[in-house]
Amino acid sequence: MVTLTDIQTALGRIRDSIVLTPCGVSQDFSNATGNTVHLKLENHQHTGAFKERGALNKILSLTPAERTRGLIAASAGNHAQAVAYHATRSGLTAEIWMPLTTPLVKVSATRAYGAEVQLHGNNYDEAYHGAIARSRDAGLTFVHPFDDPEVIAGQGTLGLEILQQVPEADAVIVPIGGGGLISGIACAVKESRPHTRVIGVQTARLPSMRVAVAENSAVTIPAASTIADGIAVRCAGERTLPMVRKYVDDIVTVEEEEIANAILLLLEREKTLAEGAGAAPLAAILNRKLGLTGKRVVVLVGGGNIDVTLLSRIIERGLVKDGRLVRLRVHLPDRPGALHHLTGVLTQHRANIVQTVYDRAYHRVNLGETAIELTLETRGPEHVDELISALGAAGYSYERVL
Repeated sequence: MVTLTDIQTALGRIRDSIVLTPCGVSQDFSNATGNTVHLKLENHQHTGAFKERGALNKILSLTPAERTRGLIAASAGNHAQAVAYHATRSGLTAEIWMPLTTPLVKVSATRAYGAEVQLHGNNYDEAYHGAIARSRDAGLTFVHPFDDPEVIAGQGTLGLEILQQVPEADAVIVPIGGGGLISGIACAVKESRPHTRVIGVQTARLPSMRVAVAENSAVTIPAASTIADGIAVRCAGERTLPMVRKYVDDIVTVEEEEIANAILLLLEREKTLAEGAGAAPLAAILNRKLGLTGKRVVVLVGGGNIDVTLLSRIIERGLVKDGRLVRLRVHLPDRPGALHHLTGVLTQHRANIVQTVYDRAYHRVNLGETAIELTLETRGPEHVDELISALGAAGYSYERVL
């Protein structure tokens, strides 16, 4: 099991090559949650995520023979970029196996950092098994993304930094995939300041570590899609599970819409770009999953590598959840001036029309009528209620499209 000494050694080893990322207070999120919320911004690392810490510590710990053989890794993206970047900087070759579903931005970045990329399988687990087979056949040195002592120790350096920057922290909130990050952080925090709580966050679609803790076994759960691809791991690590059981106080889950909303709020309120896995801890505290009030809380924003097309969809979903984007279906008489009258009502209440779609054949439309679906930008749920009341008062038949 990784120790505090291992993590301190790792910090000394990687310190000069890793960014000391900021950990400032977010006034908006503090006000919203009733806590003092610090954001630890690991998206400021060169490759955009915390994974550099573990990958670099592992690379610097290799024997000359292991380095000469070349490296291979499996990753949904961030570990891939970290291994590629630091392998190239160290003069080593790296082959990275990534799922076919990996966002293009992560594939392109990994190649740009100098690695050879193999796209294989529909999820991380399939890419992982492919990479393991390849490493055996070709004699390559495998760099595990989470279930490796040197990787865990490297990720644990984040815990030491957090305590240095926020020594009075009452809780640290960390995303969980396979468990390497939270194992290292929890060890560093609990061995240094036992009363500080460490809470893990997983997507509700893939709660592999939560299931493993409950069953005391690293079982493989069914595959599922999630916008938090960085923590989309179906089976907890054999090395990380005992550390999580020893050091982590609680594990909570968040829904896809909650993650999407957290990404949106980080953009709007903090001008910070986070990927799904990076925003999951914030989603947990914003949606009152942690039971914390009046505490000093460090929320880890683990990474910011997100595909721009996915980002656009996430922003849209976040706006819908936040009540600032709404779709209404309104029945109108099919005659000149009917639309003008409707838009007058909307203009009076300051709603912005984003899209309109007419339909004369469906939605139980009577002859001589038309149904129009309006996608509207609003100020939020209260504004939506105001619009609906105004439409009813004007005599319109309408329904909200969900």
